[in-house]
Amino acid sequence: MKKSELRKKYKELRIGLSNEDIEKMSLEIANKALELPVWDHDFYHIFLSIAEQKEVDTEYLLHILQGKDKHVVIPRADTKTGNLIHYLLTDQTLIKKNRWNIPEPQEGIEISSKKLDVVFIPLLAYDQNGHRIGYGKGFYDRFLAGCRPDIVKIGLSFFEPVKEINDIFTSDVPLNYCVTPEKIYEFDT
Repeated sequence: MKKSELRKKYKELRIGLSNEDIEKMSLEIANKALELPVWDHDFYHIFLSIAEQKEVDTEYLLHILQGKDKHVVIPRADTKTGNLIHYLLTDQTLIKKNRWNIPEPQEGIEISSKKLDVVFIPLLAYDQNGHRIGYGKGFYDRFLAGCRPDIVKIGLSFFEPVKEINDIFTSDVPLNYCVTPEKIYEFDT
């Protein structure tokens, strides 16, 4: 399927989920993520969920990361440049929703993308080859292109992969893993 078709389909599938479904499956995803071979690193980048878009709730993963005393880094979108700016999450971090209802840090300690070891990535859909699609603005592909080659890229999804996304660009950065409530998919990237 093409990206535009998949965006429409998976937005509709998410709309069909209840808040209880999202809470239950998000907790299952966090618990399943504990099986990943990634917990010996230091810097973990994680998105803050857009509740209005019915994204995977990353609060459970945040608790795991904080419980393991990891450095947690969260993004803010710079709409002028199309890039993400990364901030260390601390007790003093002020988070507010932007005009798209994305919770973002307002300021803080900026962290270079080169310092990051693991990144949890939002997505609408993904395929059996590890290619993902988001909302189409390219923020994460630009961000990932500037990271170290050995960064571990983990998608989070309520759904299983599609067979293939037909219109992949050369600038699209594939995942290493995708975690669903039932399974971890590993991709040969």
